[in-house]
Amino acid sequence: MTLLYVDAFSGVSGDMLLGALLDAGLPEADLRKALGRMPLDGYDLAVSRPIRRGIQGTRALVRLAPSAHAHGRHLADIETMIARAALPGRAAEWATAVFRRLADAEAKVHGTTPDRVHFHEVGAVDSIVDIVGVCAGLAILGVDRLLSSPLPMGSGTIETAHGRLPVPAPAVVELLRGRPIRPCDEPGELTTPTGAAILVTLAEGFGPIPPMVIQAVGYGAGAREGERMPNMVRIFLGRPSESPEVGEADSVWLLEANLDDATGQMLGAAVDALLAAGALDAWLVPITMKKGRPGVVLSCLADDSHLAAAEETFFRETTTFGIRRRRVERSKLAREHVEVATPMGAVRIKVGRREGKIVTAMPEYEDCLRLAESSGVPLREVHEAALAAWRAREGCSAKREGKGRAKEA
Repeated sequence: MTLLYVDAFSGVSGDMLLGALLDAGLPEADLRKALGRMPLDGYDLAVSRPIRRGIQGTRALVRLAPSAHAHGRHLADIETMIARAALPGRAAEWATAVFRRLADAEAKVHGTTPDRVHFHEVGAVDSIVDIVGVCAGLAILGVDRLLSSPLPMGSGTIETAHGRLPVPAPAVVELLRGRPIRPCDEPGELTTPTGAAILVTLAEGFGPIPPMVIQAVGYGAGAREGERMPNMVRIFLGRPSESPEVGEADSVWLLEANLDDATGQMLGAAVDALLAAGALDAWLVPITMKKGRPGVVLSCLADDSHLAAAEETFFRETTTFGIRRRRVERSKLAREHVEVATPMGAVRIKVGRREGKIVTAMPEYEDCLRLAESSGVPLREVHEAALAAWRAREGCSAKREGKGRAKEA
């Protein structure tokens, strides 16, 4: 799996992301070939290597012909262009999703519907090139998973086709609704609608950099130098450190509330609703509350991207008037799935390792249950057969490794 993490330490825009991909190793010729498939003219892509406050990066500047500046488009126009382009991999799907997310945000801000939104800044040639170029670049690099830091907002005002607007722009605020943001003392517009739309649409979550093995780093430069920080976005390209040789750790949110007036059915529904909202886990613990009243603690774990949804679920599904939350650190085994064959069918085994050594292995419950129901045998028998098949497989692997070492000796 190829993982890309976006470190928006000084903001993000579409052209900065495109520059960062080129800086991290995206072949410029492949990018130009993909963009050449778009039914779009009136521009030239200029790639340079500027320095921003002592750090060199890559600038991807779309230079427009005079006629291209004032050309706005509707969502259907842009979707048609993308559909006709035969872009690599899932680039067309991703780019279309980004523009639809933008249309939803613009429609909410301007009190209309997505199909009636007339894009100005984000419908111009340069923004189309930025969005399609980033999506094509991700596909060319084979990125399977994208994560991002919380996005900084900036301060001040900007001039737009609608006049002077506050920073962050209303469309950016709408796009980032429910996502974590952070302050930054760098003045000006730091996160643009194009940059926000790309990350909100394609990133799985917004939080700290995950455990990973870095294979490439890219710096994408913006137009300005930056007053206090380099006007750049940084990306890390690599693979998750969930290999057999590497363990992992992360930090998540622990949410909990004490309840003493809920039925068992309501509590069970609340747990299911939290899991459906993206919680990593959810559980109930019996407690004795003041005045000897029996109660329960409803708890869940959630990452940054699902924190708001989890809190909303607590308040919607229970009678609590408050939630306790705190950041907790987790140490986890590196994990992988191995498929084994049993007389009833194939079962996935989740294998946990620490420092390269197998610590535990457990058949996946859903696989075992499905085979037990289809074969008419007890769940316990499927579970035992899967473990036996995995142990036999591991024993054969160990013997082969031993023979290989003997031959080398």
